[in-house]
Amino acid sequence: MTSCVYIASAEGFTGKSSVALGVLEQLSRAVERVGVFRPITRAGASGDGQERDYVLDLLTAHEAVDLTYDECAGVSYEEVHTDPEAAMDRIVERFHQVADRCDAVVVVGSDYTDVATPTEFTYNARIAANIGAPVLLVVNGFRRSRDEIATIANVLSADLRNNHATLFTVIANRVSDADLLGEITELAGVPAFTVPEEPLLNAPSVAELMAACDGTLVAGSPELLEHEVPSLMVAAMTLPNVLNRLTDGVAVITPGDRSELVIGVLAAHQSANFPQVSAIFLNGGIPLPDEVASLVDGLGTTVPVVSTGLGTHATSTALTNLRGRLARTSPRKIATALRLFSTYVDGPALLDRLEVSRTTAVTPLMFEHQLIDDAVAANKHIVLPEGEEERILRASDILLRRGVAELTLLGDPTTIRAKAAQVGVDITGAQLLSPHDEDLVEEFAAVYHERRKHKGIDLDEAREQVRDVSCFGTMMVELGRADGMVSGAVHTTAHTIRPALEVVKTQPGVSVVSSVFFMCLANQVLVYGDCAVNPDPTAEQLADIAISSAATAAAFGVEPRIAMLSYSTGSSGSGTDVEKVTKATALVRELAPDLLVEGPIQYDAAIDDAVAKTKLPDSPVAGDATVFIFPDLNTGNNTYKAVQRSANAVAIGPVLQGLNKPVNDLSRGATVRDIVNTVAITVLQADRTSTDQDAAEQTGAQV
Repeated sequence: MTSCVYIASAEGFTGKSSVALGVLEQLSRAVERVGVFRPITRAGASGDGQERDYVLDLLTAHEAVDLTYDECAGVSYEEVHTDPEAAMDRIVERFHQVADRCDAVVVVGSDYTDVATPTEFTYNARIAANIGAPVLLVVNGFRRSRDEIATIANVLSADLRNNHATLFTVIANRVSDADLLGEITELAGVPAFTVPEEPLLNAPSVAELMAACDGTLVAGSPELLEHEVPSLMVAAMTLPNVLNRLTDGVAVITPGDRSELVIGVLAAHQSANFPQVSAIFLNGGIPLPDEVASLVDGLGTTVPVVSTGLGTHATSTALTNLRGRLARTSPRKIATALRLFSTYVDGPALLDRLEVSRTTAVTPLMFEHQLIDDAVAANKHIVLPEGEEERILRASDILLRRGVAELTLLGDPTTIRAKAAQVGVDITGAQLLSPHDEDLVEEFAAVYHERRKHKGIDLDEAREQVRDVSCFGTMMVELGRADGMVSGAVHTTAHTIRPALEVVKTQPGVSVVSSVFFMCLANQVLVYGDCAVNPDPTAEQLADIAISSAATAAAFGVEPRIAMLSYSTGSSGSGTDVEKVTKATALVRELAPDLLVEGPIQYDAAIDDAVAKTKLPDSPVAGDATVFIFPDLNTGNNTYKAVQRSANAVAIGPVLQGLNKPVNDLSRGATVRDIVNTVAITVLQADRTSTDQDAAEQTGAQV
């Protein structure tokens, strides 16, 4: 049976779309097929020439939703006005077309942007009753007291009951009174949650401001038009006074003939001594002189410069009155909204009240969600040596907004800030650190020299070595200044892990550092090892890799059933390669008798029940393997890439295992999403390492 929830409010500007996004995100963690439905849209179908409903556009863009915008749209306001009963029939019909294809559906009520009538909430209540969806009521808590919020909830609850709809929870959103956060646990007789006001969610983008004043982009990067603008400043005074009034993210409004202000603000934006601005709006319809336009172009700035024909007063009025939207093109707002929801709303409890039947399958999205959730709870510190790389900066913005980890970015701080401003990301929450910091270089060099002097490394060579970003980051991890390191977006695997092998060393009982990939298929997660580090492991090393991979799998919620892969299953073949796998399998059984392991075994017998029944009918692993150990790097690397591309699998990794402290390598083709996932995995490895160390210390103290 399909679970559904109707998200409704009785007024505009409640932040209902951010709540809907949060509920959708929670459902995507629990079920395979999530749908959304908008009973009444601002516009009709996407092909009718009207502007798309931005809330529906936002929700259908979520990667858990496999339905189109048109499939999720009900009727227009015009249809409701023309014939409310016919519109109701159409809404119910359209809803069931969505529900029949989904395990859960998020239904988002109307927005009160139409001609306001007292009956609009009642109509939403009737829709909820007709489709059998319990109502999640969103109340605007901005500048409202506890009593005012409670009164609104009680009145609307009665309206729902009168129309045979069921209220199951209330979220007081945009709460501006900090004393109410977490203090309101029940409203109108049902559980309630409070979510604070977040100015960023209401901030308009540069593009929205440009449209509001009918402006034209005359300089800067079009990509930064989606950047949010938290504040505005009219600049008509002298340059020193303007500079004194700049704040982070401000949009500056100035007449087009004040060239000295334009140049001064752009120079301040690029300076490490002043805040960075979001945009400059030139009013009055006065173009920049050719010489000044050429100078601006030569500065290489990416700050959008917008020209409008409106005067100063008209421009500032048009921009000041604009409220921003939570749109699909607002990644920073989306990340912030999801963080707020997960922080202040008990998602699992919400789903329990909805009686959502959780799937036993694990989709790639579910696995990634679990990684992020667990990493947020672990609260660890990760160093990223490639702090000047654009993908690292974009990933850092996401990681900081979601609270996945505390971050240190290595590189020249001025260069990092300038690059962040250029690509339009916010990394103010990260520590920026130069690998040439003399005090740290001396501290790290002394330790490195002590560890490597048996290899003939003197102190001067040690100083040179630790200035390398990979070595510097590794020393931070080794000396406890960070809990883990992620690198490799622009460096080779060898460059990334060599310092770790020299300084961090392997865990006791582990003979070789190896790697795994988490292969996220349509409905399950498999573990592949080793696909990145060891070219031709011995039987002993192969056994070590299998045991380490099983431990990694278990740590991330994958029950380990190990398949030691070969071109032969059981005793059907012979040869040196088969003998290596046979010996490695025996060693695994000897060293870790509690693990389920089968080998040698072919891939088809390991993954397919039908083949397994023919080749190894009595094996507890065959047909049901979750950890696949490849006999060599050639086989493993090619196989994971073939599965990734041919089966459209998400490959997360390589994840290094066997080190005393977590250091992970990125593919040089890593996407921003890959980097986020790898940092989350590193956080969890660090959390596991610290837990193991605490347990060992406690055991030692007891002894």
